[in-house]
Amino acid sequence: MDVDKLLLPEINLETDDIIMNIAVKKDYSKIEDLNERKKEFINDLKAFIEEFDQTEESLEFMKYYDNF
Repeated sequence: MDVDKLLLPEINLETDDIIMNIAVKKDYSKIEDLNERKKEFINDLKAFIEEFDQTEESLEFMKYYDNF
């Protein structure tokens, strides 16, 4: 499956400190219960953040603030 050619659902999340644009690749339609679907998405979002925390890219991203 070529993800670049798919029309993926997107969500823009914004707080006072962060704006995050997310394209969702996982098909949550198989989860019929809306609350369970939401719970699965939130769990996947948390896992994504935890995984990013363990990458070299997260350190490189924070180095941006060394220039201030």
